[in-house]
Amino acid sequence: MSNANANDSESTPLLRGTKQVSNTEVIVATVVGNDDVLTLPASNHKSPSVGPLEISPSRRRLILTGIWMGTFLSSLNSTLVATLVSSISSEYKAANQASWLGTGYLLATCTFTPLYGRLCDMMGRRRANQTAVLFAGLGTLSCGLSTNMPMLIAARFLSGVGGGGCYITCSVITSDMYSLRHRSLTQGIASVFNAAGQGFGGPIGGYISDRFGWRWAFLLQMPLYVISFLLTEYNLNYVTPGKSKNTKETLKRIDYGGSISLLLSVRMPCKQKYNEELPWNTPCVLVTLIMSIVMFITFLVVELCIARQPILAPSLLKQRVPVSVGISNLLMAASSLCCLYFFPMFFETVMLTSASVAGLHLFPKSIAMTSGALFAGVVMSKTGSYNMLSIIGGLGPILSTFLLAGMNEHSSSAVQWLSIVPLGLGNAIVSQTTLIALLAHVDQAQIAVATGFGQLWKCIGQVVGVAIPSAIFQYLLTRELTARITGPDSEEIIARIRHSSRLVQSLPPDLQRPARDSYSVALGRVFWYVALSTVMSFVIRLMIPGRSLDDSILHKKKEHAHASVDDNHETNGRTDIERPNNDITHTNSNNSSTA
Repeated sequence: MSNANANDSESTPLLRGTKQVSNTEVIVATVVGNDDVLTLPASNHKSPSVGPLEISPSRRRLILTGIWMGTFLSSLNSTLVATLVSSISSEYKAANQASWLGTGYLLATCTFTPLYGRLCDMMGRRRANQTAVLFAGLGTLSCGLSTNMPMLIAARFLSGVGGGGCYITCSVITSDMYSLRHRSLTQGIASVFNAAGQGFGGPIGGYISDRFGWRWAFLLQMPLYVISFLLTEYNLNYVTPGKSKNTKETLKRIDYGGSISLLLSVRMPCKQKYNEELPWNTPCVLVTLIMSIVMFITFLVVELCIARQPILAPSLLKQRVPVSVGISNLLMAASSLCCLYFFPMFFETVMLTSASVAGLHLFPKSIAMTSGALFAGVVMSKTGSYNMLSIIGGLGPILSTFLLAGMNEHSSSAVQWLSIVPLGLGNAIVSQTTLIALLAHVDQAQIAVATGFGQLWKCIGQVVGVAIPSAIFQYLLTRELTARITGPDSEEIIARIRHSSRLVQSLPPDLQRPARDSYSVALGRVFWYVALSTVMSFVIRLMIPGRSLDDSILHKKKEHAHASVDDNHETNGRTDIERPNNDITHTNSNNSSTA
């Protein structure tokens, strides 16, 4: 120590040549084989914010609990009204508007879901998720407090604005925290909550409606919304690039033109309510259909040529896999939701059961969906492959829809209870495999937008799966009732039967039999439409190539490393890091970069 410099102090580095870290800098990483320390400036002497792969296991579990709770509630509300329709329409004497309870929710979901992919980048993951939870919670509360059918439909629309966002933000956050192969298992668990919400929505809604009244099916959800919001508020705070500095900048970057034109394009086909009395060749129906096409073209023009940050992500339209996944999602969602709405109606109008018993027939599908989602996640995490699993799973919906199309009041109990099981099992598997296939074929920087892209097509399919089959069903039901019920008061009786499906159970025998037969024929034709959709969806998925998830991980790490270099270079006051992330030993060895 006698050779030490007399000017040395306690702040002098012990190792000569080692860079001293100032009070305004924090250590980020140590380069292997070198004594140099890469540093970034610290803000206000605070500890650095952690990336999504650095958060502790306990905090990660709390985050997952919060976002999965939001996903469950969103899925629950998408199917909850399936068994509440009869009770609601009977109270308001508006069964002819009942399909809007589902359509309104899905219109909002379809319009605003892809926007949340962009909001995740602009607002940050937490604020995007909480915005979705806030809209969904307020809409659900308004549903429970509604006093008439228009107010209830508006409340369902508001709930749908946030409902789709809960799913998208959950998927994006999960992608941040896990590698692709491990994500398949985690997403499988998340899909259990999604499938449980969709599957149990009908049975839970029917049970609560029979015991306490349909309003409580909405009001009892409110504590869960509050818990979901608080869990993300105090735990979801990791760093991601691209977040706007202020609210004004965020508002400027939102694609308003695309959102409005998309809403109008999917809204106009339902505007004239041609699922009531208006035939397909009525001028006002034809005009609205033409206007819908015009608005959809306008949406494409805005997305391709005008929008600063388009919600559609035009680059994905040039790739085979995203387009194939999108079309498959549309057809699959259309067939699934159509079955979900019309399957319980079969038991209420043809088999003359109560709403709760009709809802119980959806219970086997609920079990199948939760099992299928988890099974798909486990298989993909073990094998690192999704292609063959997708093909096998896609056969289930085809089998189910053919069974449903041939079902009648004389069908066996096994057919009535179990025919819908392959639909739930297969759709859960396919939803998992197509999502992983999509993420495996896009760059890391496109994860959030690609997730919204895939969900956009699914939401459009859900709107189609309610609106178009409802129009077909009402047309066929009116035709069958008119052919079977005649007499001086036949028009009034037919109108009453169409406007209140529960009326069928209280009709005298001479009217009940033709009413039951009419419902049976109309529902059977609708299920044939669903069968066609499932076959087309299966054929489309055959065009999706397989890819090893391990190869995808290596590809994404490389893309992510370059993206992180660019993000660090563009951030004010940060030191450039030119070395790839895989050359850096981080506090978390599995972390390649912050999301």
